[in-house]
Amino acid sequence: MGDITLSRVVQGYWRLTSWGWSPDELLHHMNECLKRGVTTFDTAAVYGGGECERQIGKALALDPSLRGRIQLVTKVGIVPGDGVTSYSHYNTTYHHVINACKECLKRLGTEYADLLLIHREDPCMDPRECGRALKALKTEGLIRAYGVSNFDPWKFNALYHAVEGELVTNQIELNPVCFEHFESGMMDLLADYGIHPMIWSPLAGGKLFTGTDDEILRVRFVLSELAEKYGTTESAVVYAWLTSHPVKALPVCGSNRIDRLEEALEGVETRLEHMDWYRIYTASGQKVLR
Repeated sequence: MGDITLSRVVQGYWRLTSWGWSPDELLHHMNECLKRGVTTFDTAAVYGGGECERQIGKALALDPSLRGRIQLVTKVGIVPGDGVTSYSHYNTTYHHVINACKECLKRLGTEYADLLLIHREDPCMDPRECGRALKALKTEGLIRAYGVSNFDPWKFNALYHAVEGELVTNQIELNPVCFEHFESGMMDLLADYGIHPMIWSPLAGGKLFTGTDDEILRVRFVLSELAEKYGTTESAVVYAWLTSHPVKALPVCGSNRIDRLEEALEGVETRLEHMDWYRIYTASGQKVLR
């Protein structure tokens, strides 16, 4: 992925502030991830109103040697509002991207981010202006690489060309009941460019195992059968489905449980038969082979 290497499974800290961890507990969790080969940690400026980044910074301060052994991913471009005096919006202008990144680094207590993502596709984005900011941050050494999150193919392509092909990923939602990026052509574009997407909500926020909608129940039935066939868990089968695709996706595990992370890692090592990939692809009933 350009100038950086990320672990095949990424630990996500979107819900970090809800876990109630001390800096010591977070540091312990990060070290447990490292023991299992998970070296990449994902956050964003808006997660917890910036508190997620601050908590990561406090944990890293307890063991500064950890910084050189991990990759930090963060995101900018969403400006939250209070609904009274300000209104939530996106901002991918040059000065906002520059300043927002610097604020992220302050909260994280680090001199650089390994990967900076533009968090959402901005309908007002000037790809040349946004690209100029990303290139300037990299030149200054404040980031090692950059990419996007939740972009459609057109906005991705515009920014990709504005930065001479330096985008290293698009972090997108993908799971057996969410096919937006298959339908938009984003997956095809990434495969064409040889770019590996990061995948958020790989288990549909847990709904694959708790939901009661008909499409969820159909998927769960197939996952249960395949888990028995491959001698693994239903969660691992989902991760196997995601990582068996030729685009070589990097799923983001958002759980605070190490056993859940281990299931993700087991899934990465599980190779599905080609036919079984399509069983999951069509299980919900949303996708029909022609």
